[in-house]
Amino acid sequence: MRFRVIARSAVALAALLLSTVVASPAQAASVTAAFTKTADWGSGFEGKYTIKNETGSAISSWKVEFDLPAGTTVSSFWDATLTRSGQHFTFANVGWNGAVAPGATVSFGFIGSPGGAAAAPANCKVNGADCGGYGGGPTDPDLPGRPGTPSATGGSKSITLSWGASSGTVTGYRVYEGSAVKAAVTGTSATITGLGDCETHTYTVKAYNAAGESAGAEATATTAGCSTGPLPEHFLTGYWHNFDNAAVELRLSAVPTDYDLVAVSFGEATNTPGEVVFGVDPGLSASLGGYTDAQFKADVKTLQSRGQKVILSVGGEKGRVQVASAAAAAEFADSVHGLIREYGFDGVDIDLENGLNATYMAQALRDLHARTGPGLIITMAPQTIDMQSTGAEYFKLALSIKDILTVVHTQYYNSGSMLGCDRMAAYSQGTVDFLTALACIQLENGLRPDQVALGLPAGPGAAGGGIVAPAVVNQALTCLATRTDCGRFTPPRAYPGIRGAMTWSINWDASNGWNFSRTVKPHLATLP
Repeated sequence: MRFRVIARSAVALAALLLSTVVASPAQAASVTAAFTKTADWGSGFEGKYTIKNETGSAISSWKVEFDLPAGTTVSSFWDATLTRSGQHFTFANVGWNGAVAPGATVSFGFIGSPGGAAAAPANCKVNGADCGGYGGGPTDPDLPGRPGTPSATGGSKSITLSWGASSGTVTGYRVYEGSAVKAAVTGTSATITGLGDCETHTYTVKAYNAAGESAGAEATATTAGCSTGPLPEHFLTGYWHNFDNAAVELRLSAVPTDYDLVAVSFGEATNTPGEVVFGVDPGLSASLGGYTDAQFKADVKTLQSRGQKVILSVGGEKGRVQVASAAAAAEFADSVHGLIREYGFDGVDIDLENGLNATYMAQALRDLHARTGPGLIITMAPQTIDMQSTGAEYFKLALSIKDILTVVHTQYYNSGSMLGCDRMAAYSQGTVDFLTALACIQLENGLRPDQVALGLPAGPGAAGGGIVAPAVVNQALTCLATRTDCGRFTPPRAYPGIRGAMTWSINWDASNGWNFSRTVKPHLATLP
């Protein structure tokens, strides 16, 4: 754009130049919201907004509102709250993503239907102002178009991105991480090097020319080097009863090899805070015709010789183990370490269903890890309510020991309906949407996919609610790993590293003809 100025005085020239700057919205510092249609399959589409704070000060909240064509609906969404009035949709931040530093970005997404070229937002406002040229606002015809949706692949200390070429005149592309430029290229691919092992990074690709930059397209990937520890990339966990009930009683050696990890339930409390003890239950011993501690220890070695791992689960529904002080944390680490040495356990499972102190349990587990070394398996079995928020004690514990944590296999049963990561509605237990939408909370809030597994009952009798056919467990794993074969809820991205599944319990699986393990275990081998 050219201006011809006839200046009668320096003051007039300065005034004209100032008016030119003020009239250019591209140069005004503001909060913008860029829309990307990340997928469209005709009957529906996935949309994403990226909010960027281009001001010089942090903002504490954001609200994006826009109109969709008549007949277009939003079926699910994530990382925002939604209110609707007719065809006017308003998305606002949730508690944890409202604060945006200068130059930083946050995003939210949604599933709309139907799809097609007409399914695009219009009249977009962010915090009451125009969205900055995206999602229905006026656009600068001289700017390049948004790059095609990038793909990102993690390598050894690196991440490689590739994307579709932008429309219009393109000088090159910049790859951002936050506000920092990590690469500038003229082609449609770039490799970011110098990263660490098992690091997750999100990048935004923008095309640019003399007029400025396009809207950004985002991709996330994790570098190689994530340690899977002594367990397979995808594995099946089962709990073994150290008590007798209506399920089939089994000697530990009778556990089939479909189970990669066996959690012995349970280590029990004493009158000393934090202390854990274990021994073969007398009732179980009698039911099995006399099963001794010595035979149990031999069976632990038998499973380990088959390539299986055996850990001690602490707590359970009726367990009263409490670690609520530094002294109790030391007692827990000391007593569990002694049981590991005595019985040959490969690790410990935290299944405290009657309260947990994240600070002191983290202290105990780090102490135990220091005593046993990096091969220690640490798992957790929280209830669904325990993983609804990063402020919950179980979630705080998982994040605080992320560097030594093996896996969290949340119990997706006995909970009733619960909110998923889209915070749209309560999903009913016993459905594929319940499993995927709730697992998404952990996957989008700090845990790596290899640290997340799905815990389900083995069949009738094993739980009071949330029992699903093993085929539904397989469907949920496929949905999370590939974003295909989903139900009504589709996760915002694929998590190919999703770790696997857990069942309560091996004994109930035996009571139901081994249907769970014989269905789910082979499916794990099909995951990417």
